[in-house]
Amino acid sequence: MIKIYNAKDMTAEQIISRCEAVNNVSDIVTEIIANVRLNGDKALYEYSEKFDGVKLNALQVSKEEIDEAFSIVDNKYIEILNEAKENITAYHKHQVRNDFVINDKEGIILGQKITPIERVGLYVPGGTAAYPSSVLMNCLPAKIAGCPEIYMVTPPGKDGKVNPVILAAAKIAGVDTIYKVGGAQAVAALAYGTETVVKVDKIVGPGNAFVAEAKKQVFGVVNIDMIAGPSEILVLADDSCNPKFVAADLLSQAEHDKMASAILVTDSEKLAKEVQQELEIQIPLLPREEIARTSIDNNGKIIITDDFIKAIEISNEIAPEHLEICVEEPFKYLSYVKNAGSVFLGKNCPEALGDYFAGPNHTLPTNGTARFSSPLSVDDFIKKTAFSYYTEDALRKVNEKIAYFAEKEGLHAHGKSATIRFEEEK
Repeated sequence: MIKIYNAKDMTAEQIISRCEAVNNVSDIVTEIIANVRLNGDKALYEYSEKFDGVKLNALQVSKEEIDEAFSIVDNKYIEILNEAKENITAYHKHQVRNDFVINDKEGIILGQKITPIERVGLYVPGGTAAYPSSVLMNCLPAKIAGCPEIYMVTPPGKDGKVNPVILAAAKIAGVDTIYKVGGAQAVAALAYGTETVVKVDKIVGPGNAFVAEAKKQVFGVVNIDMIAGPSEILVLADDSCNPKFVAADLLSQAEHDKMASAILVTDSEKLAKEVQQELEIQIPLLPREEIARTSIDNNGKIIITDDFIKAIEISNEIAPEHLEICVEEPFKYLSYVKNAGSVFLGKNCPEALGDYFAGPNHTLPTNGTARFSSPLSVDDFIKKTAFSYYTEDALRKVNEKIAYFAEKEGLHAHGKSATIRFEEEK
């Protein structure tokens, strides 16, 4: 049963505490990466047999396989995927950055050039649950950014095939090439390249502990989006809320993972107790009952505060991945929110809207990193390059200032590179 706490009786550490994942996979991942670098495709085939239980004939998904998968996915789901694509695209188009040029001083031109990342790799899980939504959320911002080459890795089933809904989503999103490979070995293949898998410049997408560790280890060889932890939801609610709805929203994340955290912060003791009881009614009805039960009992909590502003302050300390503000006038409190990955406003905006359909990205900062990081966006798929131009006269006016600055830093050659151009004039 989920525990109820009074905020006044909790230490700061108790408020922000999360499930500590026991992750002793570093050495295993290091070995996997080294093997893929050394043996390429051979290592990938061996790992597919070892970890996925399948002996593959090819690593790349063929066009025929994609078309076959698309044909067997029901039309209703295809329509929903296309509508979700429209919503996600419409939202992310507002994030597009443009080049700029500053030319307001005589003889000086400054600016910024935007360039899409050339090759992007998408990791899409395919284990206990397949996530076609992750295909859309990771691919579409890259397409909008203008990335010319988008590659996807995802583990095959024991039949050697990729889940049809994953392939359907990839076709709808516009993925260029798909590989049947998962786990740390997939990340290694994208980072270093093999005979079949193309080496990319950035890897994005969620995965298990092995995938997260692999992304951490290859960072620097390639860029990555983030190191994602277990799913999180924090619901801010008052006594006007329906406890059934609040409990259902908490469970929407608890069913993800045994290490997921679901937290209710409320100024209503009555609601706290009602939600506690409602969770006990709803959990046994879930197909993923065991996962949700472990998450709620071990990592879930209900925190009671004296007032709603204090509840928001606690939320800011926790910095949740998903934040629901379930009150009659949610916009009244939005300005108080400082730390959250994505915010869901009002009583008719369950977090699942964001997972699948609304438009904002669902790849979000976890483990309190919302204090300093942001959701996946078009910005993650571009590079910003600064440029400067000075005429001779413009440099003449400032060359001695540059030299003086450089001398203060003990870098004589820096200054000399500016003043040498005008030595003959003295």
